[in-house]
Amino acid sequence: MSSLLEMSGISKSFDGFQAIKNLSLQIGEPELRAVIGPNGAGKTTFMDIITGKTKPDEGYILFGDDSRSLIGMSESQIAMLGIGRKFQKPTVFEAQTVRENLAMALKNPRGTFSVLFHRKTSEGAARLEKIADEINLTAHLSRPAGELSHGQKQWLEIGMLLAQSPRLLLVDEPAAGMTAHEREHTTDILKKAAETRAVIVVEHDMEFVRRLNCKVTVLREGSVLAEGSLDHVTSNQTVIDVYLGRSDAGD
Repeated sequence: MSSLLEMSGISKSFDGFQAIKNLSLQIGEPELRAVIGPNGAGKTTFMDIITGKTKPDEGYILFGDDSRSLIGMSESQIAMLGIGRKFQKPTVFEAQTVRENLAMALKNPRGTFSVLFHRKTSEGAARLEKIADEINLTAHLSRPAGELSHGQKQWLEIGMLLAQSPRLLLVDEPAAGMTAHEREHTTDILKKAAETRAVIVVEHDMEFVRRLNCKVTVLREGSVLAEGSLDHVTSNQTVIDVYLGRSDAGD
């Protein structure tokens, strides 16, 4: 497994508060990785830095086969390289059907411009059907997205990101607000996606993380506290003290 993303010595402060402190991390391709940690651990800032929303004060981030530096790139430039991000709240075009949402996202290069010039081709149609099957929405292709359940909207947004062929997919707390059945299917979607790309899941639902059955990185105060299987990190006494033993886990 080759390294797709390398972060080294990343630090970021906001008005004197150090949100990220000498953070170093490597993500392979393909790989499924869960990132967990208590409130204020730096999980959101971690994703903001990767996607270019926030610029670090120190350190470097390299991405891709040619180890291109992401420092100084805009959010759109980073997205064009193949880094997609799904936020907690699903953002889909609710008046459009599931099929139309996926068609607008189909690559057509990453970015919004080409959406306007989408032409239905047999290849594109076949790919759309394949993605719909992967996200369990084949039976709902003709439904307006606004009629979907919360979990189904989450799946649709993941499908829209997959349509843009990202090499790295960042997913923020996908299990939030889902039924038990929806959470179970979401793990299947993410595990399938990670067979051919890197997927980072930021989550605090420990049962959901356990079902992902992947390497876990625990953040604390902007640094990596522990890394390994879920059983390994949850047997770490420091992790137990600062995270698992507290009721305010989240971000």
